[in-house]
Amino acid sequence: MAVKLFSLCLLAVALLGSLCQAQERYFKPSTPQGPQKPQPPTQQRPQKINTQQTQGHPDIPTCQVPPQYKIQCGLPGITASDCQDINCCFDGQMCYYGRAVTLQCTKDGQFIVVIARDATLPNIDLDSINFMGTNENCQPVATSSAFAIYQFPVTGCGTTMTETDTNVITYENRMSCSYEVAVGPYGAITRDSQFDLLVQCKYTGTSVEALVIDVGVLVPPPPVAGPGPLRVELRLGNGICTAKGCMEEDVAYNSYYLDGEYPVTKVLRDPVYVEVRMLERTDPNLVLTLGRCWATSNPNPLSLPQWDLLVDGCPYRDDRYLTNLVQVDGSSGLQFPSHYKRFIFKMFTFVASGSANPTKNVLQDPIMTPLQEMLYIHCNTAVCRPTNMDNCEPRCFRRKRDVAASVKSVSSDDSTTVTSPGIIFTMTTEQQ
Repeated sequence: MAVKLFSLCLLAVALLGSLCQAQERYFKPSTPQGPQKPQPPTQQRPQKINTQQTQGHPDIPTCQVPPQYKIQCGLPGITASDCQDINCCFDGQMCYYGRAVTLQCTKDGQFIVVIARDATLPNIDLDSINFMGTNENCQPVATSSAFAIYQFPVTGCGTTMTETDTNVITYENRMSCSYEVAVGPYGAITRDSQFDLLVQCKYTGTSVEALVIDVGVLVPPPPVAGPGPLRVELRLGNGICTAKGCMEEDVAYNSYYLDGEYPVTKVLRDPVYVEVRMLERTDPNLVLTLGRCWATSNPNPLSLPQWDLLVDGCPYRDDRYLTNLVQVDGSSGLQFPSHYKRFIFKMFTFVASGSANPTKNVLQDPIMTPLQEMLYIHCNTAVCRPTNMDNCEPRCFRRKRDVAASVKSVSSDDSTTVTSPGIIFTMTTEQQ
């Protein structure tokens, strides 16, 4: 433990020393020294620095940083108001960087970008962050398990420059991160956060402005549902824990999203609670069965790409995050428990070739690009009548010929495909 604490102290000293040198230039009231060829316009008076940072995840307070991970923001002795002006956090004694992406632009033409691992949910892999340039100056100047700090000239690391007729010079770079992609026979998905932000430093005659911009999210299509001869409904549980010690899975199906609440917004890897139920049937001997359940980015169940959630009523085995089947029995309190099927999967988004969304620039693999679109769930359903030979329950991982034998007697009037309203995943690095 003593060795670990000593290592953390050394890291904190290194981080603080790296930033203080830059922040002396950041706060010192002197004539700005912009990058050479071109230079931002200079003035003979101090500049006011305006910064803007992205918010962290809404469920995590931005300033809730454990003491051992706090990194000083600004010079020692900075006031609370000055700390707030540069979008940092103040605890009464220290100004420090919060759980967010913080951009600062110095008067001598430097980008300072401090990225918190908790800026998104799921958390960012700090080792996978990239800027537009690839030289050694584009690497972090310091890292810890909670933060990565970048500092480089506004003319470096692939930064682009534009100048307006009003003598405003804008330097813009782009940071993104790589992510893991799972590939199936009909599509590809990811459950990692897509971190794609623009950072801008604007130099005018009297001030320097810093701005972080979330790269555009596509407008989702309207949700639709597919009818069929068998009346079946697919809906999403939204039960919320209100008692201490409550488990979300225990109350997830106590209430459901209403029509006006769609599209439902989920964070990547969030659990999605799915229920399929049979309507207008009162025979307690009937059993609703699920065949294949899958997801698409289009309300058309035949559209591509697709990702399997259930195959023959069982979790899709080639998914790293297996779908979880939820047992529905007499303890559920339902009048006809056998008329219901429930399962839980982890939220994901599709990825496709870069040509599908040319505004994206994925540095890990230029071919695979996240599609920030709606997600629709589809399930093939059927009515089964139990016999001595078949209780209508899926026997997961059994032989294919056994599966075929159990479903061959289902008629077209007792089977249908049902489609959910839309689900959309949210980016957790939203512009403030």
